[in-house]
Amino acid sequence: MGRAVTVATCALNQWALDFEGNLERISRSIDIAKRQGARYRLGPELEICGYGCSDHYYESDTLLHSFQVLAKLLESPATQDIICDVGMPVLHRNVRYNCRVIFFNKKILLIRPKISLANAGNYRELRWFTPWNKARHVEEYFLPRIIQEVTGQETVPFGDAVLATKDTCLGAEICEELWAPNSPHIEMGLDGVEIFTNSSGSHHVLRKAHTRVDLVNSATAKNGGIYILANQKGCDGDRLYYDGCAMISMNGETIAQGSQFSLDDVEVLVATLDLEDVRSYRAEISSRNLAASKVNPYPRVKVNFALSCSDDVAVPTCMPIQWRHHSPEEEISLGPACWLWDYLRRSKQAGFLLPLSGGIDSSATACIVYSMCHQVCLAVKNGNADVLADVRRIVGDEAYVPEDPRELCKRIFTTCYMASENSSQDTCNRAKLLAEQIGSYHINLNIDAAVKAVVGIFNVVTGRTPCFSVYGGSSRENLALQNVQARIRMVLAYLFAQLTLWTRGMPGGLLVLASANVDESLRGYMTKYDCSSADINPIGGISKTDLKNFIQYCIENFQLTALRSIMSAPPTAELEPLVDGQVSQTDEADMGMTYAELSIYGKLRKIAKAGPYSMFCKLINMWKEICTPREVASKVKHFFRMYSINRHKMTTLTPSYHAENYSPDDNRFDLRPFLYNTTWSWQFRCIDKQFPFNLQVSKLEKKEGISLVEDVD
Repeated sequence: MGRAVTVATCALNQWALDFEGNLERISRSIDIAKRQGARYRLGPELEICGYGCSDHYYESDTLLHSFQVLAKLLESPATQDIICDVGMPVLHRNVRYNCRVIFFNKKILLIRPKISLANAGNYRELRWFTPWNKARHVEEYFLPRIIQEVTGQETVPFGDAVLATKDTCLGAEICEELWAPNSPHIEMGLDGVEIFTNSSGSHHVLRKAHTRVDLVNSATAKNGGIYILANQKGCDGDRLYYDGCAMISMNGETIAQGSQFSLDDVEVLVATLDLEDVRSYRAEISSRNLAASKVNPYPRVKVNFALSCSDDVAVPTCMPIQWRHHSPEEEISLGPACWLWDYLRRSKQAGFLLPLSGGIDSSATACIVYSMCHQVCLAVKNGNADVLADVRRIVGDEAYVPEDPRELCKRIFTTCYMASENSSQDTCNRAKLLAEQIGSYHINLNIDAAVKAVVGIFNVVTGRTPCFSVYGGSSRENLALQNVQARIRMVLAYLFAQLTLWTRGMPGGLLVLASANVDESLRGYMTKYDCSSADINPIGGISKTDLKNFIQYCIENFQLTALRSIMSAPPTAELEPLVDGQVSQTDEADMGMTYAELSIYGKLRKIAKAGPYSMFCKLINMWKEICTPREVASKVKHFFRMYSINRHKMTTLTPSYHAENYSPDDNRFDLRPFLYNTTWSWQFRCIDKQFPFNLQVSKLEKKEGISLVEDVD
């Protein structure tokens, strides 16, 4: 009867400008789709060149090489007898567009440019592309000679059109268009399009996956239809991790679900669906049918091909499934681990080095590396030849087969505890025990000699010797002495990263990992050019609260009992002298705010777009049970002073895994000045005007001496 259509979508681990590798992965996905009986294959956004090319999109080379890859695909026997939908940049009448190129049997059927461009947060598509603003309009596109020689076509349709096969009608969306309030699938569905496709370049953010799934399912719940989504996966060269989750939905229900995190470079989903289910679903929605009778029709490109077979009565179709979402702790365990693996293998380094302090942040980073080793061993066990080849190259052993994550950790992961006279034995023991449990190659060293040498140089030049405040020194001296320790640790980290494997008779160097969390970066609670300065940071986009929950997850799932004492210890930098052998310095006391408060400030500042006055107005209601308005005012002012004083540190922030929408990353996500008027005089005065003269002062304020007028730190 011709009603059961078999379609395929995929998640590909593409890499910006890796045209050879990208071609191989695209070809492999098409081959898998064909072997599983699919007659249509959808790939991720801009899959030919890789999504993250950034300003390389301006280069004519990027366009040229994309067409060269397209020519290879058109010529390939693997692309015959299947409609292929690939993504690449196209220059039309001297305007650059983000496009889908849909072809069949060496003929290009349609080039469909993106209509709604992503231009918020990490996305800057309007910098490189122009949206197609001619709704339901098609023009002639003159093909370059390299394509004409393959297809025999001089021109092809370019614009907002849909495909009409012998048995159904398909319409394309591209990533952001699904998220837009006037998504094309609405009008396309009313015009009789039964299969919607979406090629995405959507990155991972904690707790985001359900939003994408809900959008896809709701797209067909109101209007009926089949929705196919493809997505990029992996690290394609920057801070983002694209999290796959390819899926197929019909009539508001999920039919097929791809993995969110895996080390497979190519993942293909194939489903067989009954078109009559779409037609009968739509038939009883009278409001839809009334709207459909008035819709403006889309141009249709006719395709002499069917997605179904004529004799398909006995063909089994796929049934709905329940989508399984990862918990945030699982997301932290898997997402940054996969990102680290991509960075490690593509940078061609031999492993990682982490300054392990025995605190929550560096311990969480170590656990993520351990999780990565788990994923590598699991992938090899499941027969992933690509991962096996990569790990053999990384360790320099062509016969190596990783089976035990601890043993793999010993080969590729070095941890280093850098003690000073201000370090406690407790943190040293915690770091050592955790290193033993995850299997890392662990180094204990003492930095006191280097600190004394640097301070000695200062003494020789100036004749003065700075002292800690507990010994009578000023706050300037106290801070400078802490910073010397922190910066020496950064220098030593890079020295040991370059030469540790050399001392062990092993080839290669190590990537240095940072372990500053998103809240510390927001507050600027770090020394510029200390161990927060490294090659990459897998936890730089994760809050302290989420990291604590992740540590608990690792205790339960990896049986890392050493983490229990790390969880119970108060966070401390251990840069000031001990008191009776015990740590007297704590992070939250130093910062003048808690990590929980920092998360709230961060979300209000970035996500809610709140300045000092708006944040105060929101918090007096949020915190009305725990703080007086004066206390809220004091807290808000202190946060904005500290944030603005330290904003310059974000300009040198280590590239971090992006996981939170309130990240202060200055690279392209959170664009702000780094030289502020830190008095915020006008803004703070607006806050002060909210207090009536007879406002009661709370006992807490009297006790702590909280004042509306604070000195700038």
